[in-house]
Amino acid sequence: MAVNKLALIRYKTIDDCLKNRFRKWSLDDIIEKVAETLYELEGITSGVSKRTIQADIQLMRSDKLGYNAPIIVKDKRFYAYEDPNFSITKAPINQADVDKMKEIVGVLKEFNAFNYFDEMSDMIARLENNLYKSTRQSGNNIQLESNKLVKGLECIPPLYQAVLNKRSLLIEYKSFKAQQSQQGIYFPYLLKEYRNRWFLICKAKKRNGILNLALDRIEAFQELPNEEFISYQGVDFEWYYDDLIGVTKSERDRAHKVILEFNNENAPYVVTKPLHSSQVLVSKNDKTTIFRIDVVLNYELEREILGFGECVKVLEPRLLISKIKRRLEQVYHKYVPENVI
Repeated sequence: MAVNKLALIRYKTIDDCLKNRFRKWSLDDIIEKVAETLYELEGITSGVSKRTIQADIQLMRSDKLGYNAPIIVKDKRFYAYEDPNFSITKAPINQADVDKMKEIVGVLKEFNAFNYFDEMSDMIARLENNLYKSTRQSGNNIQLESNKLVKGLECIPPLYQAVLNKRSLLIEYKSFKAQQSQQGIYFPYLLKEYRNRWFLICKAKKRNGILNLALDRIEAFQELPNEEFISYQGVDFEWYYDDLIGVTKSERDRAHKVILEFNNENAPYVVTKPLHSSQVLVSKNDKTTIFRIDVVLNYELEREILGFGECVKVLEPRLLISKIKRRLEQVYHKYVPENVI
């Protein structure tokens, strides 16, 4: 059951009241105390209804949140804990919950290895410490693909904030082909990851079209609070990259029907891990299996195909066939002695 912030404040306040054995708590007293707390913490002036507090007490009594609070009514008027030492903050966690939280902590630790959000480090450490305080710690049972040597990961938190808050950026960028870095004003729209490499999808102030800047090539950047942020019109980034492998795409690019023939020894790998969400199995015989994907023709697609080596053959489209053939010929010449050619 999902519990919102205001509900947690109410439960905690009711718990504080019932733990106080030096005062008798009527329902009206509890309502008044909860209203005071909501005003102090959240600035809520509308108070809280009698029905809400009654429902909260019933929920605290139940097992829905795992509290099982022994709340009783004395003299048909005053609420109290039957066990004077009870508190919902001391409620035990069952083993199933502990095991599930261990899994979650393991996943969080793996994601945090990228240092996406620095503030998570302390939170995860405290969560893990509290969780394992009364349990025997076991080794990490989940490992996600990561590469801590990848450059630019430290840029993710501030760039994420710039995207979130629609802030214009002054970026100093040096591509692999450039001899010197260049500065420019950019409007960031999206952070995108492909194979442990991160890209900022943006538009340059002085250029048309969408760009992707590799974070490992960004040398410096800063927000420009006085530079008006310009949203990109005509593109919905929720679906813009749906027909793509990788990040390389222009607005003019359209998906092509790509037909790939795999030998049957490797076809199961493609079945269980599709190359793209559009993948469908076209046909199968004793030796080969044919798949279709509908994607933009780009460099990342070529690399994906070449990664299968001799196990795959491109059947369509002709443009992709010629590109793959040309690249394989170049590879071939690298391994053949010059006097043999």
